[in-house]
Amino acid sequence: MTPLRKPILPVAAALILSALAAISPAQQPAPPDQKRDLKVETLEPDRTMPSPPVRTPPRSYAVVIGVARYPNLPEKYQLRFPERDAQSMNTILISPEGGSFKAENVKLLTGAQATLAAMRREIDGWLPSVSREGDRVLIYFAGHGFLYGGKGYLAPSDFDAAHIETSGYPMEELGSVIGDKIHATYKILLTDACHSGAITPEETSTLNNSLANLRSSLFSLTASRDRESSFESPALDGGHGVFTYYVVEGMGGAADTNGDGVVSADELAEYVHTQVREKTEGRQNPTSDRGSFDPNLLLAYTPSTAKPAAAPAAKYGTLTFEANLDEVEVFVDGKSIGVLQKKGQTLSVPGLPPGEHSVKGVKMGYEPDGPRQETVYPGTESTVSIKILIPRRRNKAATDLLDKGVQAYEKGSEPNYLQAAGDLERALAMDPTYSQAAYYLGLTYNALFDEDKAELNFKKAIAIDPDYLAARASYAGMLLDTGNVDEALRQIDTVLQRQPDHAVALTMQAQAYRFKALYDRSIESARRAVQIAPKSAEPHLWMADSLRLSGKLAEARAEYNQYLKLSDFDSHLAGQLNYYVLGSLFGVGRKSHAAVHDIWSELRSLAYFGICDCERRQSHYDLAIAACQKSLSYYSKDPFAHYALGLSYMYKANDTNSVAELGPALKHFQEMLAINPDMEEARFARQNIAAIEKVLGGQ
Repeated sequence: MTPLRKPILPVAAALILSALAAISPAQQPAPPDQKRDLKVETLEPDRTMPSPPVRTPPRSYAVVIGVARYPNLPEKYQLRFPERDAQSMNTILISPEGGSFKAENVKLLTGAQATLAAMRREIDGWLPSVSREGDRVLIYFAGHGFLYGGKGYLAPSDFDAAHIETSGYPMEELGSVIGDKIHATYKILLTDACHSGAITPEETSTLNNSLANLRSSLFSLTASRDRESSFESPALDGGHGVFTYYVVEGMGGAADTNGDGVVSADELAEYVHTQVREKTEGRQNPTSDRGSFDPNLLLAYTPSTAKPAAAPAAKYGTLTFEANLDEVEVFVDGKSIGVLQKKGQTLSVPGLPPGEHSVKGVKMGYEPDGPRQETVYPGTESTVSIKILIPRRRNKAATDLLDKGVQAYEKGSEPNYLQAAGDLERALAMDPTYSQAAYYLGLTYNALFDEDKAELNFKKAIAIDPDYLAARASYAGMLLDTGNVDEALRQIDTVLQRQPDHAVALTMQAQAYRFKALYDRSIESARRAVQIAPKSAEPHLWMADSLRLSGKLAEARAEYNQYLKLSDFDSHLAGQLNYYVLGSLFGVGRKSHAAVHDIWSELRSLAYFGICDCERRQSHYDLAIAACQKSLSYYSKDPFAHYALGLSYMYKANDTNSVAELGPALKHFQEMLAINPDMEEARFARQNIAAIEKVLGGQ
């Protein structure tokens, strides 16, 4: 069975000084001294495609310091992980899915480099010289902090406990530099040190008043309260300070509680407070003064964690009814909407949400036509022909049970499928030739995820009435959903032999051919569906997929965009599939029959993924990254989108000779493996992870 996202090839890139060496078997490595050309072909980006999100961070500068070993201190004062913490902080700051600092604007001092002179050179000298109004400045310190004589000190690598005042970096000095010398608009101070809480105005009255008077310009988040210790743990991703670990996680998107794709100061403070307290069982309590910073200060940009906007309002359509006899009463979704007094007269019902609606025509003394499902397309008027043919012969009790069961099946936003199944089973028991009862039983059991009973009843409806096209189409959709593509095609072919203009059947045929890799046939079926129902979105999606898998990337992008345009409405109605046919999520591995909005989101995720893959294959990495991030905002658990996004970041890093993109590349490869470690591409993801970690570890 072909999974829905299968088309991503397991390709990995030679990257950054040839450190990433995971090459697929079909590729040949580049000569040692030659930079590998990853471009498939040189094309100008299609300007109709979505541009990367407009997130322009302020000009930003940072000094990142981490000290683990102190030559002048006893062994009991040696730390394990501050230098790893500083590396992680550097990585998240320069990441485009993090702080978005330019790599050249971050000064990293670790180990023996982090002397008192070096700290003063970068903090007291460099930061004030480069930062201006409107800029963002961040200072991070991981190491020891000491209290002496009622004053706080950060410990550089050459710190000497016998000469604290002359070898330590005074917190008063830090406050003076931040308050008086650095003229940036946004100032961020992160300290992960024992007694680091002494750096906040609320914890000590001895700190220079300039720090307290910064108000909204300063966001100060420290690892612990005054006179508390800060803990580190080897269990945190190979070893980190607890505070820094959660700061980095938070800036990577975990703190984005409102799902807007950015991490604010308030969000990070709340996330770090909660996580550190829980991890240390209340022994370590990070501090921040909520009155001393702008809570909306943007610390990180995390577009792949953003939640999609709510679906816009439904775009309505119209059903226009005609009948073959006089005095036919018309019902839509169980409600009478009027009587067609004369043959040839029409009756229009505007304002119907897009999706499937139950329709029925009733004439005294005759069997009704329906109930049956008719599709409403957004902004489209469709004609429904009511055909009253057979004098009444059904048991009235059976027809009453059918109506009751259909009403329970279609009951607003809370359908009662169990009640519907009971009523429909009784109707069919009373009249074993009642094909409509069998059909609706098939729909009901499929909504209950009981495919065996659904299949039994769909087959029963077809056996009773071989020309019951609605039953065949719904059965085909269920077969697609369970992976029986060949039988689905047989049912679809029968529908199209009897009704060649059946748009839903053509759409499912396009989908089925796409799964069987018969791309030309899929494209042809989708084009016919579009001709018949030009406002229907879904055929554009399967056409786009087949075009992309055929290598016709420009055409595919256009069709994905058309799908996104036509599907940009909320099609939720009565808790059913409605506008989307059964089988829409074949290969995704999830069942969403009773959640139309979920399907709306997941199909949009597929479309953005398709755009991402098209752009990536043409080396338009920024466009690919933006599209994959959008895909993940609609469905965050898609391993293929994470893999494609990781590749796009990795290829961009290779093209630009930059390490900034390696952090998010690593993150998305890891996310992919966490979701599905057994997919074909997993081997290449693991190789890329190892290579990226080697590059980042060697900085």
